[in-house]
Amino acid sequence: MDDNAGIRQALMILLPMHFAEVETLPSPVTLVSTLERFRPDVVLLDMNFNTSINTGNEGLYWAGEIKKMMPEVEVVLFTAYADIQLAVEGMKCGAFDFIVKPWENEKLVATLTAARDKARKAMGRDARSEKGTVATMYWGSSKAMAAIQKTVDKIAPTDATVLITGENGTGKDVLAREIHARSLRNGKPMVAVDAGAITETLFESELFGHVKGAFTDAHTDHVGIFEQADGGTLFLDEIGNIPLHLQAKLLRVIQSRSVVRVGGSKAIPVNIRLICATNMDLEALVREGRFREDLYYRINTVHLALPPLRERKEDIVPLAERFIGQYADKYHRPLTGLDDSAKAVLESGHWNGNIRELQNCIEKAVILSEGTVLSAKDLQVDARPMPNLASAIPAGDPFQNEENLVREAIERSNGNISAAAKMLGVSRPTMYAKMKKYGL
Repeated sequence: MDDNAGIRQALMILLPMHFAEVETLPSPVTLVSTLERFRPDVVLLDMNFNTSINTGNEGLYWAGEIKKMMPEVEVVLFTAYADIQLAVEGMKCGAFDFIVKPWENEKLVATLTAARDKARKAMGRDARSEKGTVATMYWGSSKAMAAIQKTVDKIAPTDATVLITGENGTGKDVLAREIHARSLRNGKPMVAVDAGAITETLFESELFGHVKGAFTDAHTDHVGIFEQADGGTLFLDEIGNIPLHLQAKLLRVIQSRSVVRVGGSKAIPVNIRLICATNMDLEALVREGRFREDLYYRINTVHLALPPLRERKEDIVPLAERFIGQYADKYHRPLTGLDDSAKAVLESGHWNGNIRELQNCIEKAVILSEGTVLSAKDLQVDARPMPNLASAIPAGDPFQNEENLVREAIERSNGNISAAAKMLGVSRPTMYAKMKKYGL
């Protein structure tokens, strides 16, 4: 981040030759939203952004703000010779190092590389990998999330199989990506699949692949999802929706760590880290005979239960402010935050759709707002609680009343399928599958 266009241009020529991703900013105006979206390892930070002010205090201030927001990110200060003493003060406050302008390319690259490696080590990531990125995970300040974070710190670098449970919209997919990003597999792909959206007839073909001629439309060989994730992480979302007779096929592949493509006979080894997620009570489904007990124990080496947003009210406003930064940047709105009335409305909301519902609420408010601060009238929070497919369906009977919930979501979203899916906390493919199932 530097206000000198010539310096930014020079850095965009030099740095991409040594680092996988580089972005430049002329000022701190969009710094917060860029940090949340880009998730850097290192920030190279100029110490002055106002031509009429040359004290270096701006750089020190923003260095402190970056470390507060993302303690794992390293800050390297970019300074003129006259500001070296200030840069030293910055290092005392948490900056990694400083670079003096005009710089030597070798020293700049070496300093940024060392800062990057330190940041990745702190995140539990492989410093040799340039492709891994950190998922946008907000831990907040609740005790439940602090306990999950502590567990993730321990298990992320391992290959332990993880089961993530929680209501729809609590961020199970985000947590899965966080675990992958902090694993030693972060340089390899994380392949995510909505298991509940795969039709039974295509289940084996999609997951395990097929060979040419295996069935009528198999015109070429198809690499299945397990093979696509080889070397990386496979995330099976909505695993509780897999029919019982297909669970045995999934269990066999998980146990053997090899797949046989449909129509083939050769066992193909797959090296994956498995993460599964569900909004259902799998233990209850096991008791009901709806979920295989051996599969349950196979995927449940480490269990992470995400709390609903209503049980972490202290995180509602900070999350909303993060979303404001994200969408204000995306839609080019001059929004800076929430007034007191907006905060009160948010904290009193039902949020049955959890974080996803909050995110949708903020996105809509940002798009429709006209001022620089969101107020209660901008938010249009629906006081009616909207049950999601996890919280409204009795444990042990996951399909009861599901049709009514789907109908209600479609009605309340005025036929907008994407909005209805978001309201229920499911993907669009899953929503279409539910609609087809009930003839809607």
